[in-house]
Formats: sequence, structure tokens, C-alpha cells
Amino acid sequence: MKSVIRYSEAFKLQVVRELEQGRFNSIGEARRAYGVRGAATVDAWVRRFGKDHLLGKVVRVMKADEQAEVHALRKQVRELKAALADAHLDAKLDAAYLRVACRSAGIEDVEGFKKKHAGKL
Repeated sequence: MKSVIRYSEAFKLQVVRELEQGRFNSIGEARRAYGVRGAATVDAWVRRFGKDHLLGKVVRVMKADEQAEVHALRKQVRELKAALADAHLDAKLDAAYLRVACRSAGIEDVEGFKKKHAGKL
């Protein structure tokens, strides 16, 4: 059974304070130094105590044409996903139609029929 570790408010404040004072280069370093196992535990303490400036942030700097390209590529990905979903649906419908047509024609072995007529279908 996994044990749950509860940290006191004083301990949490100490870790966050030492982070703010620059004793540690990163939240991960503070977490390892104090043996805190949860990967996001210290992050949560930092947010809770309003010290969001200590969290690593990703800042992207792009030229306008790069931004437009990213937008266009995301749009293309959405369109491709929709086309793929349509193709899957078409394939499912084709397979269902083939089963119905084979049964109507008295063919029980649909897979055998597909193998025999693969190049002709």
C-alpha cells in the first residue's frame, strides 16, 4: 500500500522561501534536496503561496511569417484529421456493404471472397 506523505505549512513555506532566495536553481533541485517525491508537489506550493514568478515559463518569440506558418500548419493538421476520419468511416461503410452484399449473394466466407477478388474489387 502506498503511503501518503503530508507536509506541514512551515515546511512548505521554507522550501518556497529558499527557492525565492535563490538557494536552488530550479524547483526540481529543491524537490530533490528535500526528498519530496511528487513531481508537481513543490510547483503546487509555489502557486499556492503566490510565487508564480518562480515557475519556469516558456516564451516563444516568432516573426510574423513564422506565426502565420504555425497557424496554417495547425489548420492543415485539423483538415487532415477530418479527412482521415472520413476515410476511416468510408472504409467501415465499404466493409459493411461488402458483408451485406456477400450474404445476399449467399457467400458466407467474406474474408475468403476478399482474398480471391482482391485485385478486382
